[in-house]
Amino acid sequence: MSRDPRKQQINHNKLAKRLRRQVGQAIQDFNLIEAGERIMVCLSGGKDSHTLLDILLNLQRSAPVDFELLAVNLDQKQPGFPAHVLPEYLEQLGVPYQIIEQDTYSVVQRVIPEGKTRCGLCSRLRRGALYQFAKSQGIRKIALGHHRDDIIETLFLNLFHAGKLKAMPPKLLSEDDAHVVIRPLAYCREGDIERYAAIRAFPIIPCTLCGSQTHLQRQALKQMLHDWERQHPGRLDTVFTSLQNVVPSHLADQTLWDFQGLGGHADTKTPSWLVPATAKH
Repeated sequence: MSRDPRKQQINHNKLAKRLRRQVGQAIQDFNLIEAGERIMVCLSGGKDSHTLLDILLNLQRSAPVDFELLAVNLDQKQPGFPAHVLPEYLEQLGVPYQIIEQDTYSVVQRVIPEGKTRCGLCSRLRRGALYQFAKSQGIRKIALGHHRDDIIETLFLNLFHAGKLKAMPPKLLSEDDAHVVIRPLAYCREGDIERYAAIRAFPIIPCTLCGSQTHLQRQALKQMLHDWERQHPGRLDTVFTSLQNVVPSHLADQTLWDFQGLGGHADTKTPSWLVPATAKH
């Protein structure tokens, strides 16, 4: 990277504009934010959620529609968690915020044996607490900091380990229809977010509960995708594009396509030669 201060500033400005443009495009493409809405921005203290809040605040000042933002952090009572960091930062920003305190850490420690992956339970408990708070505040839209790389990683995690062709949508209706989860960073690359967070010097708080679990499947998958991108630049862009170009008729899900009736008559039944011999008598 150039050490010329002027060139560095130009590069920084380009990065900020690119991220804002990508977030704005995602908001437009998926109708993530509408006029008059109050958006709950989940702030974990990591680079992604910090970037999400920062860009939404920037867009809020220039957007053609009015919307409100409420930054919400869940204090999970992890030992050594610097509880003062985010309140001080948010007060400096002048953004409305709320800190929720719920000891999910002890629950995870008690339920999950040492050395086992804790992310699944931790995520469910965290999501439940955030949903409950949103409901108590009458907030329907919940913004999360998942980016393009998170979405791609989730696609392959489900493909390799769950046998499902499934990822993270930019917009998702909760199972009880009470909330809409939005991911405004859906078009943003993790590398760009890392650089942006470093430039903006956000007060990053690392996750000591699960971030230290280096054996996580996601970490191995992240390395695989990194190697792919290094060997074949642009491959991850192509993978993400494929999520927007789904052809159900060329998959094998019988709930999405009528294979039984395909090419036959309306009253077509199972061919006799497929019926077990014991069933013919």
